[in-house]
Amino acid sequence: MIVYLRLFKESFSFAINALRNNKLRTFLSLLGVTIGIFSIIAVLAAVDSLDRNIQENLSGLDKNTIYLTKFSFGPTSVPRWQRDNYPQTVYTDYEFVSRNVPDIMACAYTIFDFGGGESIRYQGETVAGVQISPITYEIYNINEFVVERGRFYTESESASGAPVIVLGYSLAENLFGNINPLGKQVRVYGRKLTVIGILKKYGVGIFDSPDEQAFVPANFVRRFKNGGPDGIPGAIIIRPKKGVDIGAFEQVLKEKFRNYRGLKAGEPDNFFINKLSGMTDAIDGILGTMNAFGWVISGFSLLVGGFGIANIMFVSVKERTNLIGIQKSLGAKNRFILLQFLFEAIILAVIGGLVGLALVGITTLIASNFTGDFEFVLSFWNMMLGFGLSTLIGLISGVIPAISASKLDPVEAIRTGM
Repeated sequence: MIVYLRLFKESFSFAINALRNNKLRTFLSLLGVTIGIFSIIAVLAAVDSLDRNIQENLSGLDKNTIYLTKFSFGPTSVPRWQRDNYPQTVYTDYEFVSRNVPDIMACAYTIFDFGGGESIRYQGETVAGVQISPITYEIYNINEFVVERGRFYTESESASGAPVIVLGYSLAENLFGNINPLGKQVRVYGRKLTVIGILKKYGVGIFDSPDEQAFVPANFVRRFKNGGPDGIPGAIIIRPKKGVDIGAFEQVLKEKFRNYRGLKAGEPDNFFINKLSGMTDAIDGILGTMNAFGWVISGFSLLVGGFGIANIMFVSVKERTNLIGIQKSLGAKNRFILLQFLFEAIILAVIGGLVGLALVGITTLIASNFTGDFEFVLSFWNMMLGFGLSTLIGLISGVIPAISASKLDPVEAIRTGM
């Protein structure tokens, strides 16, 4: 054991001397490993951080939540011309579903706004491009919103289309600053609405954050919003009761809604049932693809880094041929020479990998400061993965040079090195 510790110490010394004596050559050789490790771990850290942020944003949502609308939230085999002819999902559809479909925990109706957002004005302060969500009161239970100040609008206010509004945290800050917004009147759609609630701060997410949104009763907007011949574009948001068989629930929903719309057997649906779980599965697929591309691209950098390590080890064997011959003539065994150069290659690669990890750590800190609520995290697992990859690169890159050094004839090695 002591012999191997001494061997490791000597190999470490040789590696450090290589760094000191051939700074530029060693730097260029390790640059590939550093860039490769940096690329892989940076991609993994970004994807992990994004995935964690998505999970946090979806933590208050039931993944079985269903969006019934004329639009498909994912790829579909239905041709575009056929989808364009689907009727809009309107308020009366929502009333039918909420009254006739069993096992519904909450059912809401929302109006889609395909424009660039609305402007909200309070006295001399205006915030432009705000996403206004005209939606019925049930969204409070579906998304499990938390109102920090004030309250959400009630069922009666939702049904009557009362001129009230609930603001997201950041929107309220930008509009009112330190002023208490509750009870104040803001102008939206050219009309006055009373602020009755402010949501808690949710932070940035892959979906639109509630912090920058505002919520108003759908019936308030229906008074003046002009839709096409089929009505205003909208969707029914359905949250089934817990423990319900989702497959069976979807089937019941589909059959009842087909009957309501007068579709006969054999006729295709003229609506889509989009599940939130399907959206999250699609996002997981995108994240997986990003991971795969990151590995492929970074793999080329690691390959270049491996060649660099192998190159510097071949040069090291050439420079120390005489010393290898002397060691073998004094009784050093082949495995001692093999391990000596193998350790040296691993140490060099690990140094490059540690530099890459340090750069990732610095980058995540800087990125977290610039992105505000979105926090990039370098996990312990990713750090260990980077360390392990560095060791593996050193091992693979150093095998052939180490074997060639261990097989040198001592006499020929001394003669060649003189």
